This record gives sequence, structure tokens and C-alpha cells, in this order.
Amino acid sequence: MNIDLSGKRVIVTGASRGIGLAIAQAFATEGACVAICARTEGAVAKAGQALQATAQAVIARAVDVTDSPAVQAFVKEVADSWGGVDVLVNNAGQGKGGNLDTLSPEDILEHANILQMGHFRFAQAVVPYMRKQQWGRIIEINALAGTIPTPEGIPSVINRAACVALSRSLGMSLAKDNILVNSLNMGWIDTGQWDRHYREMGPGVSREEFDAMVMKVVPIGRYGKPEDVAGMALFLASEYASFISAASIDIAGGMGGQIAYFPTLKRDFAAAMRERNSNT
Repeated sequence: MNIDLSGKRVIVTGASRGIGLAIAQAFATEGACVAICARTEGAVAKAGQALQATAQAVIARAVDVTDSPAVQAFVKEVADSWGGVDVLVNNAGQGKGGNLDTLSPEDILEHANILQMGHFRFAQAVVPYMRKQQWGRIIEINALAGTIPTPEGIPSVINRAACVALSRSLGMSLAKDNILVNSLNMGWIDTGQWDRHYREMGPGVSREEFDAMVMKVVPIGRYGKPEDVAGMALFLASEYASFISAASIDIAGGMGGQIAYFPTLKRDFAAAMRERNSNT
């Protein structure tokens, strides 16, 4: 299979690191024109410089996804520079924890403004250009928690669910214009956050023990890599996926409902480790 994306005009949001950067690099390697944005100017500029080695052209800008005029201006700059937009990868946004006892309604609304409204703003900005050319691909980077609720992390659960619903709705309503919209729902992709989760275990726990605990609920037995996501994004942007829209695809190593058990597993593991350490 030869996925030819040379010359495609691609926007990737939240692309200064992690999954977003891996996706941007994958499109650049395929010879696409790649425009990236993120909140931090220095980080996105550095990522843009790295992309120049392989991309046909690069635009890198600091953009706040909660700022509608800034989003519109960025998309217009890309479209004006390259004559249109072919692919949008809506990646910006991150998880947020909390439960009924710790959250305020404003906490959830703030997260929603970044996540689901950020995705909406970018989709709304690119669709007129895609309609004009009667061709477009929108790839939504979401999370498994948006399709399978977990007992913790209420903001992520409900706002990711909204993003998945938005993707499926747009995938149906825009298909007539040959604009295909699909959602990729992440399982546990290792972009560094698992180092933080490990540090939360405290002293006396080896990384091997921690990883073995985490993998109990991942059938494939390993963390995902950003490149695992990038490959599917390339496929969905290609002509090989020309009859796929409104799909919700899990990139989770076979993990499904097991994700709901992880908060309890993590607490029990931490308690067992504390007890072990107190007895040594």
C-alpha cells in the first residue's frame, strides 16, 4: 500500500509534542504541506523547524484554541498561503481529572471550552475551504474514555464523549460534500504522562512493577506509541479511506471496558505498595 499525501495541505493542532507532533511528522515525511499550532510559541516554533527537513512547506504558529478569531485567522493564513486546506487533525486538548466532590461546574466548562469547543472552532473554520473544493478530511483525536465512561475524571469523560458525538455528527452531515470526519479514540499512548503516573506511586515501587500493574488491563500488553496513532491518521487522510466517515476507531491495544477498572486497580496497587513498604 502506497499512501501518497504529497502536496496535501494539512493542519495539525496541539502539535508541539506528543501525538500531535508525531502526526505532523508523519504527514511531513509523506511530503505534505504541514501547518501546526500550539499554545506555546517557543515549543511550536521548535517543532516547525524540525518539520522543515521533510515537509513540502511548514507554517507554525502559537494559537489559543479558545480564541475564535485567532483560530479563524490561522486557518485563513494557511488557506491563503497554500490555496486551501485538505486535512484537519483536531488534536489539541488534554485530560482533566476530578469527581463530583472535587469539581465545580466552571472546571468542567473551562475544559469543555478547550476541548470540545476547540475542536468545533477548527472544524467550523476549515469546512468552507473544504466545501469549495469538494474534498476534505477531518480527523478527531479523542480518547477511549469518551466512548466507555470511567468512574473517575468526569471532565474528560463527558467532554471527550461530546467530541466523539461531534465527530460522528459531522461525519454524517458533511459526507455529501466529500468531507469525511472520523474519530480516533486513544487508549494509553505513552507520551510521557505515564512517567508522572509512576512518580505518583511514591518511593519503593519499581517502574517494572508499575508497568506490570498498568498492563493488566491492556490485552496487547504494552503502551501505545504516538506512531501507532499517526499511521491511522495517514490512512484516514488517504484515498484508501474514501468510504469511511462518522467512524469511531479505538487505538487502544484491545482495551475496552477494562478501562473502567483501572482507577480501582491503581488505588489497590498503591495501597498494597504502601503496606509492603511499611513492613520492610
